[in-house]
Amino acid sequence: MTVAKPLPHDAAHLHVTGQARYVDDIPTPKGTLHLAFGLSSIAAGRITAINLDAVRAAPGVVGVWEAKDLPSDCDCSPSAHDEPMLSGATIQYLGQPIFLVAATSHLAARKAARLGQISYAERDAILTIDEALAADSRFEDGPRIWEKGDAGEAIDTAPRQISGVIEMGGQEHFYLEGQSAMALPQEGGDMVVHASTQHPTEIQHKVAHALHLPMHAVRVETRRMGGGFGGKESQGNALAIACAVVAAATGKPAKMRYDRDDDFMITGKRHDFRIEYRVGFDDEGVISGVEFEQYTRCGWAQDLSLPVADRAMLHADNAYHLPHVRIESHRLKTNTQSATAFRGFGGPQGMLGIERVMDHIAHDLGLDPVAVRRANYYSAEVEGGVASAARTNGAALATPAPSAPPRSLSSKMKEQDIASRGSEELVENTGAEGAVAGQTTPYGQVVEDFILHDMTDRLLDGADYEARRAAVAEWNAGNAVIKKGLAFSPVKFGISFTLTHLNQAGALVHVYQDGSIHMNHGGTEMGQGLFQKVAQVAADRFGVPLEMVKITATDTGKVPNTSATAASSGSDLNGMAVKAACDTIRDRMANHLASLHQCDARDVVFADGQVRVQGETYSFARVAQMTYEARVSLSATGFYRTPKLSWDRIKGQGRPFFYFAYGAALSEVAVDTLTGEYRVLRTDILHDAGSSLNPALDIGQVEGGFVQGAGWLTTEELVWDQAGRLRTHAPSTYKIPACSDRPDVFNVALWDGRNREDTIYRSKAVGEPPFMLGMSVFLALSDAVASCGDGYPTLDAPATPERVLTAIERVRDGV
Repeated sequence: MTVAKPLPHDAAHLHVTGQARYVDDIPTPKGTLHLAFGLSSIAAGRITAINLDAVRAAPGVVGVWEAKDLPSDCDCSPSAHDEPMLSGATIQYLGQPIFLVAATSHLAARKAARLGQISYAERDAILTIDEALAADSRFEDGPRIWEKGDAGEAIDTAPRQISGVIEMGGQEHFYLEGQSAMALPQEGGDMVVHASTQHPTEIQHKVAHALHLPMHAVRVETRRMGGGFGGKESQGNALAIACAVVAAATGKPAKMRYDRDDDFMITGKRHDFRIEYRVGFDDEGVISGVEFEQYTRCGWAQDLSLPVADRAMLHADNAYHLPHVRIESHRLKTNTQSATAFRGFGGPQGMLGIERVMDHIAHDLGLDPVAVRRANYYSAEVEGGVASAARTNGAALATPAPSAPPRSLSSKMKEQDIASRGSEELVENTGAEGAVAGQTTPYGQVVEDFILHDMTDRLLDGADYEARRAAVAEWNAGNAVIKKGLAFSPVKFGISFTLTHLNQAGALVHVYQDGSIHMNHGGTEMGQGLFQKVAQVAADRFGVPLEMVKITATDTGKVPNTSATAASSGSDLNGMAVKAACDTIRDRMANHLASLHQCDARDVVFADGQVRVQGETYSFARVAQMTYEARVSLSATGFYRTPKLSWDRIKGQGRPFFYFAYGAALSEVAVDTLTGEYRVLRTDILHDAGSSLNPALDIGQVEGGFVQGAGWLTTEELVWDQAGRLRTHAPSTYKIPACSDRPDVFNVALWDGRNREDTIYRSKAVGEPPFMLGMSVFLALSDAVASCGDGYPTLDAPATPERVLTAIERVRDGV
């Protein structure tokens, strides 16, 4: 059996030796043109004059395109058709592409792109959340509101109330491999595109639209990416379209890659958020009602902002049962880069809001924050809405099903895009129902698989929490300069695309005469080990060694209509699709052998590279040869669609998630109160990957996700100046965590459970959920700051040393 084994990444040796081939490593045909964009130098306004004569006359330049020269609008949007590749006369953000240059080399194209002479009529740019609110600049016609129960009444009648606000910044993806694409013109006007993308089908769709071609005339291939994190779900569209347009116009191959500075300036980042909260609770910290107002800075175009903001609302409860809750979400339009998908897809922002609430309650009551969190957990087991004997927050289970919240938006339908991720205005006839009485989320899904009670006990016992809590208090009492903080944070993360039709996958599997197996599926490899996991599934279905299985590049010509490798769904969807294809071929082989041996096909056993039937043993290769000679097909497609999903995003009701993945982290930090500098001393993590397909890869994902999440909340700060120019646009000014920033003691383990839902080998997704474990570092910093005085440290994210120092001063001054 190959599944559940901690096997190394299939391309690990290629990565470390430099042999792994990325788009920029593909040998280019003679005469390949290289492209670059000319970018705007203002954030908002109109172009009054443009002179590109110097660009056209620059050495090596072959062609220059403005918006009026393109074969279509060349829309790059994954959702609302509001993102033309080139700006035209209207400028929406500083760094927006205005014209396109094709030259004989990458350097020549970049140099020429800087020579454009452009005059503007500037207008005041909308850059911040406050400015967008003042101007009523937003996507959708008003706030989206979801409600359960009567939060206002519950808060007003609660024994205690608090309110507050937390600001959290965006985050740059900072993939090792930047955005890149190459287009190769074919006969008859067809196009082959190599793209560093998480969504080959969207590239196919957008290139076909730009060139007025049917999708069958465009083939997109992606072997691997050097990191994606959501930044290559939609942001690669512009490069692929540009290459295809130039290739179609000139008949020559075209290639484009962003330099790091251009990548920062052009592409979207994680969404900035502000979350205001008001909460009512009792003397034990049990929440009776809570109100959230979420403000999302979306940037200039819609991109994936609506589903991102939706998912922030969907995760506003995190691990906690909220009997009465109101969530109001504002999606604000600003003259900045169009914010886009990033690992967690809005979930981290929503979770950080409720985690701030838990810490604030604990501080107000003088209780251990872990005790407050445990008091608000969902029940340990809930079947069909009926709670187990575990604590159920008293009468909360009797909360009636909520009616649909007021419709604050017009019901006009907007143009939909087949590649979008849950951003339609309406989702009709989903069959989504209101919440049943029971332990339901704010959106009405019954939480049936809650395991954080046991996970919390095991993590805290193993990490010696009680003794360390006391030791931190003793340390802080005796040390005036260096303060320590210790904090725990849980994770409950929903797994599925919130746009139901994206929860599908296909696969194509061939068995050759010699027994070797060739496989394609719709998922993309960005370093996470998806190909390795899916190969392990295929090897297990046929009972052969892993080296018998080969997965090649993701290819829209082999597996059509793929969903993005996103929403942590890669292994779930593609693993099941490959399993279906393999089982089809294996059953054909078994039926053929059974007919030869006059027995039932169920008596044929595939294991250890051999096939046994009626006392006879064949090699798998021999059975493949025999089946081929009997003229039985050894090729099959597989298909999978996630079951049990039903979601109405307008009502905010239904079951958007197939299941939940869980995790828990405990982090300890030390803070220098004179400078605000800090170190992470120790982190202990217990994460739920179900019955892991590959524990080694999953632990790697947990470690990396945690570090990236901690980076978002600590060192990674995006700064725009008053003109709308991104000032942190290079490694010199934007700081991702380095190896030395990881915890000095870093203990990571996987929970020894299995998925109650019928996923591939009962595993669970592990791409996004570990990211939120990094919140424990932010909360530990807040805990350390709190030891400096009596006030609550309203620390914002990212908690840079400057912000930490400011928070320390506020706490000491009693502000």
